[in-house]
Amino acid sequence: MPRQPSKPPRGAVDEARPASANYHANALARGLALLELIAAQGKPLTLSEFSDGTALPKSTLVRLVAVLTELDYLVRVDDRPSYRLGHKVQGLATAYLATLDLSTAASPHLLPVAEQTGQTANLGMIDGDQVLHACVAEPDRPLRFTTATGARDHLYCTGLGKLLLAQLDSELVAACLPVQPWPAFTESTHTTLEPLHRELLAIAGRGYALDDNERSAGLRCVAVPVPVRGETGESFAAISVSGPTGEFAPAQQQAYVARLRQAAADLAADPEVAAALRLAQRSLRPPGRAE
Repeated sequence: MPRQPSKPPRGAVDEARPASANYHANALARGLALLELIAAQGKPLTLSEFSDGTALPKSTLVRLVAVLTELDYLVRVDDRPSYRLGHKVQGLATAYLATLDLSTAASPHLLPVAEQTGQTANLGMIDGDQVLHACVAEPDRPLRFTTATGARDHLYCTGLGKLLLAQLDSELVAACLPVQPWPAFTESTHTTLEPLHRELLAIAGRGYALDDNERSAGLRCVAVPVPVRGETGESFAAISVSGPTGEFAPAQQQAYVARLRQAAADLAADPEVAAALRLAQRSLRPPGRAE
């Protein structure tokens, strides 16, 4: 049986208007609420459905819809009448996306992590067969891990990379990796798929990844997923902290993981960060080995 469209939730739109709104500002807030209601429902709405969703009287809705239609923010689509979003909304959305910058949006969430842990915080995403450092925040201390926003690194030997690989199907994991054996950067680096595969299963089970002197001797890193989901349900971004091995004892690692999980939840709950992450993902190479 086909799924029926959900009925707009009834709620008083005036309850959410700004406290300082005068008559004209209140009309603007009501008009914007109509646009938000259509966007949330994902289908054309009638005046009755607008009334159900906003608790506004139909006489008020007729005036608001008339203005929005005249300005091309709404388009009438049938004789009931019902209305969908107009092309002016697309123009606003395009302009909004054009001004989004992931590093700028994510920095307010990463900076407190770096300050509170004393370690370098990093937001990463897969770009083909590499991990992209999409945003970096370094602590204010002389001894710290240093990298830069926009830098790239290997997937198989970094905390961010292994966390992101653990989100993928095993066939796709193999496609992201170099020809075996892989370059060994330290004595701890995995150089073949079998031990890495076992570790990825462990990462998926416990929910965080550890780079234990694998990319650089004397450096440890812990990473957790950012719960913004891709089309197939995987987390396609991760957040980490990196620093001197001696400052990542087991108890300290767990404290870092707890702080990272809080930051990851805050990143996912920030609508600008979530939109910027999805926009960035579309601009990156899908997971897979570079040709």
